Amino acid sequence: MLADIRAILGDCERKGAVKEPIRGRIIERIKQADEAGYVDYITLSASLLFSGKYATNFHEMTKDTFYNRIKLNDYSVDGYLEGVDVVRYDYRVLFSMYRHFPGVVFLIDPPYLSTDCSSYKSYWKLKDYLDVLLLLKDTSYFYFTSSKSSIVELCDWLEEHLNSPSPFFGATKKEVVNMVNKDSRYTDIMIYKAA
Repeated sequence: MLADIRAILGDCERKGAVKEPIRGRIIERIKQADEAGYVDYITLSASLLFSGKYATNFHEMTKDTFYNRIKLNDYSVDGYLEGVDVVRYDYRVLFSMYRHFPGVVFLIDPPYLSTDCSSYKSYWKLKDYLDVLLLLKDTSYFYFTSSKSSIVELCDWLEEHLNSPSPFFGATKKEVVNMVNKDSRYTDIMIYKAA
């Protein structure tokens, strides 16, 4: 579908707004795929919507202005998962299966606290965010969050005021500032630790 949309866009200005009738032709192509059964609206959003804006269904996608942000080449995944066993389990089951294996490193990337989780299949409550932190104890991990979330600040507050040790104690924190537009920015945060 992205290749078809790239062809429809033709010589449209890169990163510029997509005008009619081109926008209408793109909507028709998306509708065709949607009716056939599946559209990855998150990837499509990254290709056609303003930076940081995402749609999760056809209706949401068609409400917004389109921008020509589509990759110039098709995604190539040849060999990307070679040698990787792909499994599908609830994270708690997967954690209990592998927590005692030597050399295991957990990549923990929960939905960010205080952000829109509508693209996830289930609703995350505060308890869910806090339960994920239990995975950090005595394990090697990479934990991803952002300044949009307040989870790090919450853990620091609990440590300072309730004498509850932060699950991030002894870990290394790296931050990268991202500009959404000239007036808006957020910070991606990666916290990691070897057991």
